Amino acid sequence: MKRNIIVLIVLVTFLVMSGCAEKVRPIVLSGVSSTQLPTQESWNSTITFTDSGIVKAIIKAGHIYAYDNSRTTFLDSGVVIDFYDEFGKHTTVLTSHRGSVDEGTNNLEAIGNVIVTSDSGTVVMTEKMFWNNTKQLIHSPEFVHITSPTEDLQGTGFESDHNLRNYRIFKVTGTAERK
Repeated sequence: MKRNIIVLIVLVTFLVMSGCAEKVRPIVLSGVSSTQLPTQESWNSTITFTDSGIVKAIIKAGHIYAYDNSRTTFLDSGVVIDFYDEFGKHTTVLTSHRGSVDEGTNNLEAIGNVIVTSDSGTVVMTEKMFWNNTKQLIHSPEFVHITSPTEDLQGTGFESDHNLRNYRIFKVTGTAERK
Protein backbone atom coordinates (compact mmCIF):
# COMPACT_ATOMS: atom_id res chain seq x y z
CA MET A 1 0.00 0.00 0.00
CA LYS A 2 2.86 2.34 0.90
CA ARG A 3 4.43 1.56 -2.47
CA ASN A 4 1.20 2.52 -4.30
CA ILE A 5 1.10 5.87 -2.47
CA ILE A 6 4.71 6.64 -3.52
CA VAL A 7 3.92 5.76 -7.15
CA LEU A 8 0.80 7.97 -6.97
CA ILE A 9 2.79 10.92 -5.53
CA VAL A 10 5.47 10.58 -8.25
CA LEU A 11 2.81 10.41 -10.97
CA VAL A 12 0.93 13.48 -9.65
CA THR A 13 4.20 15.43 -9.31
CA PHE A 14 5.13 14.54 -12.90
CA LEU A 15 1.73 15.68 -14.21
CA VAL A 16 1.89 18.97 -12.29
CA MET A 17 5.43 19.70 -13.50
CA SER A 18 4.65 18.90 -17.14
CA GLY A 19 1.66 21.26 -17.02
CA CYS A 20 3.95 24.13 -16.03
CA ALA A 21 6.06 23.95 -19.17
CA GLU A 22 6.18 27.10 -21.30
CA LYS A 23 3.89 26.92 -24.33
CA VAL A 24 5.43 27.18 -27.79
CA ARG A 25 4.47 30.46 -29.39
CA PRO A 26 4.04 30.85 -33.16
CA ILE A 27 6.64 32.82 -35.04
CA VAL A 28 5.43 36.30 -35.91
CA LEU A 29 7.14 38.06 -38.80
CA SER A 30 7.58 41.72 -38.01
CA GLY A 31 7.27 44.19 -40.86
CA VAL A 32 5.43 41.73 -43.14
CA SER A 33 1.73 42.25 -43.80
CA SER A 34 -0.60 39.35 -44.48
CA THR A 35 -1.12 40.60 -48.07
CA GLN A 36 2.56 39.96 -48.79
CA LEU A 37 2.27 36.27 -47.88
CA PRO A 38 0.65 33.64 -50.12
CA THR A 39 -2.78 32.46 -49.05
CA GLN A 40 -2.28 29.06 -50.71
CA GLU A 41 0.91 27.04 -51.07
CA SER A 42 1.80 23.51 -52.05
CA TRP A 43 5.01 21.63 -52.68
CA ASN A 44 5.81 18.93 -55.26
CA SER A 45 2.37 19.33 -56.78
CA THR A 46 0.60 18.63 -60.05
CA ILE A 47 -2.09 20.65 -61.86
CA THR A 48 -4.06 18.97 -64.67
CA PHE A 49 -5.82 21.01 -67.37
CA THR A 50 -8.65 19.24 -69.20
CA ASP A 51 -11.19 20.19 -71.85
CA SER A 52 -14.32 18.08 -72.27
CA GLY A 53 -12.68 15.28 -70.31
CA ILE A 54 -9.49 15.23 -72.45
CA VAL A 55 -6.18 16.08 -70.79
CA LYS A 56 -4.59 19.14 -72.46
CA ALA A 57 -1.65 19.78 -70.13
CA ILE A 58 -0.17 18.56 -66.85
CA ILE A 59 1.95 21.00 -64.83
CA LYS A 60 4.35 19.82 -62.14
CA ALA A 61 6.27 22.21 -59.90
CA GLY A 62 8.35 22.03 -56.76
CA HIS A 63 6.46 24.99 -55.27
CA ILE A 64 3.07 26.43 -56.27
CA TYR A 65 1.57 29.46 -54.54
CA ALA A 66 -1.19 32.05 -54.95
CA TYR A 67 -2.41 35.27 -53.34
CA ASP A 68 -6.02 36.24 -52.55
CA ASN A 69 -5.77 39.55 -54.37
CA SER A 70 -4.33 38.01 -57.57
CA ARG A 71 -5.73 35.81 -60.32
CA THR A 72 -2.27 34.36 -60.93
CA THR A 73 -0.84 31.07 -59.69
CA PHE A 74 2.96 31.15 -59.38
CA LEU A 75 5.22 28.16 -60.02
CA ASP A 76 8.87 27.73 -59.07
CA SER A 77 11.50 25.24 -57.96
CA GLY A 78 11.51 23.49 -61.33
CA VAL A 79 8.51 23.51 -63.66
CA VAL A 80 7.65 20.64 -66.01
CA ILE A 81 4.65 20.88 -68.34
CA ASP A 82 3.49 17.99 -70.50
CA PHE A 83 1.25 18.99 -73.44
CA TYR A 84 -1.27 16.68 -75.12
CA ASP A 85 -3.10 16.89 -78.46
CA GLU A 86 -6.87 16.91 -79.06
CA PHE A 87 -6.94 13.10 -78.68
CA GLY A 88 -5.08 13.09 -75.34
CA LYS A 89 -1.78 11.90 -76.86
CA HIS A 90 1.44 13.35 -75.40
CA THR A 91 3.16 15.76 -77.83
CA THR A 92 5.63 18.00 -76.01
CA VAL A 93 7.30 18.75 -72.70
CA LEU A 94 8.31 22.23 -71.48
CA THR A 95 10.74 22.74 -68.60
CA SER A 96 11.72 26.00 -66.88
CA HIS A 97 12.97 27.37 -63.58
CA ARG A 98 9.72 29.18 -62.78
CA GLY A 99 6.49 30.45 -64.26
CA SER A 100 2.93 31.61 -63.71
CA VAL A 101 -0.60 30.72 -64.84
CA ASP A 102 -3.39 33.26 -65.33
CA GLU A 103 -6.40 31.63 -63.63
CA GLY A 104 -8.90 33.44 -65.87
CA THR A 105 -7.41 32.49 -69.25
CA ASN A 106 -5.13 29.54 -68.36
CA ASN A 107 -2.36 31.36 -70.23
CA LEU A 108 1.12 30.46 -69.03
CA GLU A 109 4.44 32.26 -68.74
CA ALA A 110 7.63 30.18 -68.32
CA ILE A 111 10.84 31.93 -67.26
CA GLY A 112 14.45 30.83 -66.92
CA ASN A 113 16.21 28.20 -69.00
CA VAL A 114 13.04 27.30 -70.91
CA ILE A 115 13.37 24.14 -73.01
CA VAL A 116 10.50 22.79 -75.13
CA THR A 117 11.03 19.30 -76.55
CA SER A 118 8.58 17.68 -78.96
CA ASP A 119 8.13 13.92 -79.14
CA SER A 120 9.40 14.16 -82.76
CA GLY A 121 12.80 15.48 -81.60
CA THR A 122 12.53 19.25 -82.15
CA VAL A 123 14.01 21.29 -79.28
CA VAL A 124 13.46 25.01 -78.60
CA MET A 125 15.61 26.81 -76.01
CA THR A 126 14.99 30.35 -74.74
CA GLU A 127 14.79 32.35 -71.51
CA LYS A 128 11.06 33.19 -71.66
CA MET A 129 8.12 31.42 -73.29
CA PHE A 130 4.38 32.09 -73.27
CA TRP A 131 1.46 29.70 -73.84
CA ASN A 132 -1.73 31.26 -75.24
CA ASN A 133 -4.51 28.90 -74.26
CA THR A 134 -7.16 30.42 -76.55
CA LYS A 135 -4.97 30.24 -79.68
CA GLN A 136 -3.22 27.02 -78.57
CA LEU A 137 0.15 28.63 -79.41
CA ILE A 138 3.49 29.00 -77.68
CA HIS A 139 5.48 32.15 -78.41
CA SER A 140 8.49 34.10 -77.24
CA PRO A 141 9.78 37.60 -77.94
CA GLU A 142 13.25 36.50 -76.79
CA PHE A 143 16.22 34.94 -78.54
CA VAL A 144 15.48 31.28 -79.40
CA HIS A 145 17.60 28.37 -80.55
CA ILE A 146 15.83 25.54 -82.38
CA THR A 147 17.34 22.19 -83.26
CA SER A 148 15.64 19.37 -85.10
CA PRO A 149 16.81 16.35 -87.09
CA THR A 150 17.09 18.65 -90.16
CA GLU A 151 17.61 22.19 -88.82
CA ASP A 152 19.71 24.32 -86.53
CA LEU A 153 18.12 27.77 -86.33
CA GLN A 154 18.45 30.84 -84.15
CA GLY A 155 16.57 34.08 -84.02
CA THR A 156 14.66 36.60 -82.01
CA GLY A 157 10.93 36.06 -81.72
CA PHE A 158 9.16 32.73 -82.09
CA GLU A 159 5.66 31.31 -82.52
CA SER A 160 4.44 27.71 -82.84
CA ASP A 161 1.72 25.21 -82.13
CA HIS A 162 2.57 23.34 -78.93
CA ASN A 163 3.47 20.25 -81.00
CA LEU A 164 6.36 22.22 -82.61
CA ARG A 165 5.16 21.08 -86.06
CA ASN A 166 4.44 24.54 -87.48
CA TYR A 167 6.76 27.21 -86.15
CA ARG A 168 7.99 30.62 -87.24
CA ILE A 169 11.11 32.45 -86.15
CA PHE A 170 11.31 36.20 -86.60
CA LYS A 171 14.75 37.69 -87.40
CA VAL A 172 16.14 34.23 -88.15
CA THR A 173 19.74 33.04 -88.64
CA GLY A 174 20.91 29.44 -89.06
CA THR A 175 21.09 26.48 -91.40
CA ALA A 176 18.50 24.09 -92.76
CA GLU A 177 18.82 20.96 -94.88
CA ARG A 178 17.21 21.04 -98.32
CA LYS A 179 14.69 18.31 -99.04
